[in-house]
Amino acid sequence: MRLLVPRGRFLERTVEGLHAGLEMALDAENSAAAGGLLQPLDARVKVVGLFSLILAAALAKRLWVIAAIFALACALAALSHVSFRVLAARVWIGALAFTGAIAVPSLFLTPGDALCHVPGLRWTITAQGFATASYLLLRVETAATLAVLLVFTTRWMQVLKALRIFHVPLVLVAVLGMASRYILLLLESAHEMFESRKSRAVGALAGAARRRVAVASAGVLLGRTLELSGDVYLAMQARGFRGEVHLLDDFTMKRLDWVALAGFAALATAGVWAGR
Repeated sequence: MRLLVPRGRFLERTVEGLHAGLEMALDAENSAAAGGLLQPLDARVKVVGLFSLILAAALAKRLWVIAAIFALACALAALSHVSFRVLAARVWIGALAFTGAIAVPSLFLTPGDALCHVPGLRWTITAQGFATASYLLLRVETAATLAVLLVFTTRWMQVLKALRIFHVPLVLVAVLGMASRYILLLLESAHEMFESRKSRAVGALAGAARRRVAVASAGVLLGRTLELSGDVYLAMQARGFRGEVHLLDDFTMKRLDWVALAGFAALATAGVWAGR
């Protein structure tokens, strides 16, 4: 649960942000272990199926087809017990803000038929520009939802092993595996550092003092990051890690997995065909 802290309280807001990052990773692990529609499926089926839907949304030339795939992604999320609140807070709002900054200029710069005018300005929104922005926004939201759905319904190590089975380069898989673990360790280290500094602070700090604390904390965290990265790499090497992902349980295709694979293939094929 997040705590409400006053604006301008640097340490409190930093600690709260680090807690939010750790809670996000914990929520993903808990969701992957929970019961739902997608959780019991083989990781290879989910990787192939969800990425095929992403490809279908990217290739679709009809807006309603992309919207249908997005609705399907929302339905899969609901059946897999991934709440819309989590998707909205961690996927949809961020994707909308990032993509909107790119898509908004196309409303006015794309030549075509005038759709409406911005009140108080002489800017004209064209129908072609509106369609272009809609395609971009909906494609990004759909792809991001499906990708996050894979992470929230599959344990991360199973995702990495499935990627290696499909011959994704070893370097990429190793970077993804090390980065995910290292980021969590770095967040925990930063949280402990800021919590320790907060416990030693008496009263509110002035603006100049807060800036000095921020700069000093960033320097210390950078130094610890460089040292920690070497320790993490040596520890993984000492335990036999050479880039390959090994699990105690091997993947086995069951009847439900074959049915789900056929369903994903049918949906992706229908999306590509309808979106031509």
